[in-house]
Formats: sequence, structure tokens, C-alpha cells
Amino acid sequence: MIWLTCRQHRGQLLVMSGLLAALGVVFLVSWLEATAFVASHAGLGAGDLDAALAERYQAVYTLFGWLPIVAPALVGVFWGAPLLGREFERGTHQLVWTQGVSPRRWLAVKLSVLGGAVALGGLAMSAMVSAWRPLFRTDTFGNIGIFNMLGVEPVAWWVFAFMLGTAAGAVLRRTLPAMAVVVGVLAVMTFTLFSLSDHYATPARVVTTEAGVEQDARLVSRAWTDPAGAEIAVPPSGVCPRDPGLGRGERAQLAYERCLIEKGYRYVFYVHGPERFWRFQLIDAAILLAGAGALGWLTVRRVPRSG
Repeated sequence: MIWLTCRQHRGQLLVMSGLLAALGVVFLVSWLEATAFVASHAGLGAGDLDAALAERYQAVYTLFGWLPIVAPALVGVFWGAPLLGREFERGTHQLVWTQGVSPRRWLAVKLSVLGGAVALGGLAMSAMVSAWRPLFRTDTFGNIGIFNMLGVEPVAWWVFAFMLGTAAGAVLRRTLPAMAVVVGVLAVMTFTLFSLSDHYATPARVVTTEAGVEQDARLVSRAWTDPAGAEIAVPPSGVCPRDPGLGRGERAQLAYERCLIEKGYRYVFYVHGPERFWRFQLIDAAILLAGAGALGWLTVRRVPRSG
């Protein structure tokens, strides 16, 4: 059964391996070129160097921006959805499930082999991103896109997407509708987990005169304190008049906030610091893998015990 599963799905396995290899080549080439670029611009400050790298490798950064969304969607759409949806559509399940191997055993082997391959693929992408990222000094915790491609996040997302597609195919018994369900549910889950992550721990309260939070921190909310130290949502109107000559843009806002600081007001930020990286990773992974387990249970329930 294991050999048969690998042979039947060798096209998907080869395509995933090829895409990961191509991604690795992109990372390797950009890393080697960036190493030479950094060495030739050693006199630049850290901020200027980061800006120069961002401008030079904008295409790679754009790829980074799409990968956390596109990669799990591809797994769910092209690995999960056709697994049972195509069998039901073509009626081939009537032949497969009347052989010597029971439907439940057939499904268990399929899910184990393909799910394991999906998990290894997510782990490979995480390893490549981890090796590539340090040179470019991108945030690992504050940047949710990078966060979702490091550690155990890719494994959890890929396995969840695979099980989601499989369950959708088992319930709908059609491939295209199952693909649509995968895309829609993954989009909802992405925003849901991002919103939930604010509540994984109590955010730290930071009172400061600086307009930004610490590097690589996640901002949950912000407020102000008045000169007496009481926290307020926004300073009272009229404390600092706005300069009409500056309009209503960023310069005007910065001038207004500097005036407030001079009058004793302070920024209040509620943040999660980068030390919570693994805590958030493991909670996200636990939620996604629990969801994958529930979807696996649903899939098994939709498959008869015997053909």
C-alpha cells in the first residue's frame, strides 16, 4: 500500500520537491549575492543597510509576503481536495474499496504517507527560511508573515490545509467545490489565528516618549497617559493646536505628538515581546493540529468501513 500510494501520487511528490528546490535556489542565490553586497557596503549603518537590502531584494520580499498564504493553499487544493473528491467524482472508489484492502485501511495509509510528506515539505521550507533570514535582519516575531514560515508553523499549516482539503473532498464529493472551500477556510483561519494570538498571553504595558515599540515586538493596542499618569484613549482636543500649514499628513501628526510629549503626555503601548516567539508558535501549532485531527476524524466518518 505504501509503495502504491507513492506511485499513484508521484506527480504531486515530484512537483512539491521541484517547487521546494526552486525556492531553495532563489534563497541561496539571493543569500550569496546579498553576502557580497553587505561586504561591499560595510560602511553603511544598520538602518541604511537594511533599507538598501529591502530595495535591492524587493522581489524576494514580495515572494516572502505571499508564501505563508499561497503554500498551504496549494497543499490543500492540489493534495487534499482531489484525494477523495476525485475518487467520488470518477466513481473509482467503487472499484478501489471492493478490493482486498478495506476502505479505512486504504485511507489510513494514504493519509499517513501523504500527510508525512506534507509535514516534511513544511519542515524543509522552515529550514530554508531560517537559514536565509538572518542576513536580511527581518523581524521574526513582529512580522506575522515571517513568523508563519519559521519553526513549526509551516508544518502545522501544511498539515491542516491537507486535512482540510481531504475532508472537504470527502463531504462534498466534488473536487472543484472542495478546492474553493480550502481557499475560503484558510483565509478565515489566517485572520482568526492572527486575532486570537493577541490573547495567548497578557501583553506587556510600556510607557515611553518614543513613537514606536521595541524591535520585533507585536503591537496589541496603544493609548496615552496624561501629565498626572492616568491612562486615556486620546489626549483632549485643544491641548496642542495643529499647524494648518502642515496639513493633515504624517508631518502634521508627528508635530502634534511632539507637542503632547513636551506637555507631559506619554505613549502607552501594549505589546508582546520577541521572547514569546516559541510560546506563540506552539499554541498556533496546537490549534492547527487539533483542527487537522478533527478534520481527519470527519474524513474517516465519511468513508465506509467496507466497500
